[in-house]
Amino acid sequence: MADRGRIGTSADARELEEIIGYRFRSPRLLQEALTHASVAGGRGRRLRSNERLEFLGDRVLGLVIARLLFAHYPRDPEGALGRRLAHLASRDVLAEVAREIGLGRWIHLSRGEEETGGRDHPGILADCLEAVIGAMFLDGGLEAAERFVRQHWEDRVRALARPPRDPKTELQEWAQGRGLPLPQYRLKGVEGPAHAPRFRIEVQLAGLEPAVGEGPNKRAAEQAAARRMLGRLRGMA
Repeated sequence: MADRGRIGTSADARELEEIIGYRFRSPRLLQEALTHASVAGGRGRRLRSNERLEFLGDRVLGLVIARLLFAHYPRDPEGALGRRLAHLASRDVLAEVAREIGLGRWIHLSRGEEETGGRDHPGILADCLEAVIGAMFLDGGLEAAERFVRQHWEDRVRALARPPRDPKTELQEWAQGRGLPLPQYRLKGVEGPAHAPRFRIEVQLAGLEPAVGEGPNKRAAEQAAARRMLGRLRGMA
């Protein structure tokens, strides 16, 4: 399958670097961060997928957001800080930031992934953004990665006046308040390498279409599925 990535020249790379506000010493790291698994490896290819950088970027992002939360909410107990962190580091927020900087146009995708909407797929966008953060960390250290994260997350941290409620608990309370059976969660599949799996879990609620969520573990995927179902319920209100 053809590689549909958009960074083919140094000028292309410079344009993206201007958008993210960081100039890479090693362009190879940026290239790797933008390479989806669908075009990595394979016959005649030397490209490495962004999965390892995504793994690293996830941890760097969590650390920087945790530091921001620790400073902005000095009275929050651990549980409240944890709920804030889970929301701010969620796939939906990552995809939102990725769309804001137009990251989708730079991702290297197979033709099949592109034709099925991969450039705007929340999971692909979120994973790629984490990989870019991981690449910044390796190339320029924590200061470089933290500068980017602060630029795009600090306002979000301040705007989170109250700790988000746990989506699974909120969905359960919604069902109980209406005399419905409790939500049921079912594993739909696990993708990705062993060091960075992506779980897909479906939540079922009586009388409604199931909602599917993804995450690096079952709990995160369940939370994502519950969050998506809640969003649908609010839209019906």
